[in-house]
Amino acid sequence: MHEAGVPRGALQLLPGRGEVVGAALTRDPRVKGVIFTGSTEVAQIINRTLADRREDVPLIAETGGQNAMIVDSSALAEQVVVDVLASAFDSAGQRCSALRVLYLQNDVADRMITMIKGAMAELKVGNPALLTTDVGPVIDADAQAGLLAHIEKMKSKARACYQTPLSADCEQGTFVPPTLFEIDNLNDLTREVFGPVLHVLRFDANQLDRVVDEINRTGYGLTHGIHSRIDETIDAIVDKIKAGNIYVNRNIVGAVVGVQPFGGEGKSGTGPKAGGPFYLYRLTQADGWMPKLATEPVSANLAGLDALANAASALGAGPRVSALLDQARRETPLLHRARLPGPTGENNSLFFAPRGKVGCLAASMDGRLEQLVAVLATGNQAVLADDDIGSKIA
Repeated sequence: MHEAGVPRGALQLLPGRGEVVGAALTRDPRVKGVIFTGSTEVAQIINRTLADRREDVPLIAETGGQNAMIVDSSALAEQVVVDVLASAFDSAGQRCSALRVLYLQNDVADRMITMIKGAMAELKVGNPALLTTDVGPVIDADAQAGLLAHIEKMKSKARACYQTPLSADCEQGTFVPPTLFEIDNLNDLTREVFGPVLHVLRFDANQLDRVVDEINRTGYGLTHGIHSRIDETIDAIVDKIKAGNIYVNRNIVGAVVGVQPFGGEGKSGTGPKAGGPFYLYRLTQADGWMPKLATEPVSANLAGLDALANAASALGAGPRVSALLDQARRETPLLHRARLPGPTGENNSLFFAPRGKVGCLAASMDGRLEQLVAVLATGNQAVLADDDIGSKIA
């Protein structure tokens, strides 16, 4: 990039350990934005470091995920097998988006597990420089040791275990056999297992809501997969699952820049999503500039915003609050869905979802109401300070 004309002062590579190089950079007042990919724990350390600087320093973080896929009885089994193998074992499972947990509807679970095991038996584990290799080594000896320890622990807990055989070529190197466990409880997994290990659970058709709730309770929200040919099932999961990227009837790895903007929520990171229209905008201080997107209208529940509009005058709201209310009801991002480019036969859309609970702490009534407008216009829940202003609004 330097040879192409990018100034050396504008682009530099500083290799080193995160606790040395990263810590020095994030503390330095000259650093005005941070983009991070790595663990949830390190992202939280960076976030606290930037907060201590008491200035607005953008942080875009993409962290790990307990990524799941739900497969119902209508799914095409052959497609499921191909997508499961790619999602769980490509790059030896060392992708933040890789499939960790597979939910199979009981009616088809036996057949699909048999097919997945058969496909795993055909995987070639070995030197990634060879075109015949399907799965290479994990990144280093520490990663290998951690994964092998997890596998040994799970062998005593799991209902069943299957592993791809390793050849003699794998005796030297940090190889981990692609492994499938059947487990009964998602709580057996306390953190992300970053490698070629797939955990399979079964569910009955009437347990779909419970499965979605169980996945959401992990707190991770990076990628999620759905395999179904029933539109109502797909829509129900999409509406309820808390994940940054949701893939329907395809694998869950290999997001394409500009087509599937990538990023998570909860313990899986913060927005905006990489490779999307709002990515660079987050790093600017410019006012009034927003990307122009081709959008289509969608419905949204704005009952909270409507209730605030009805109560605003009684609370003594000024003209600015009234203007913000009118603007919010017209321009809330919840009413728009952007269509993104993609190959023929594939639909890609970008839409906005609430973050959850947001505190409103402004010291004046108008300030508190302005915050409340922003919270309700984005579908979030407001948490009001327990003071005179908060009691009047509540």
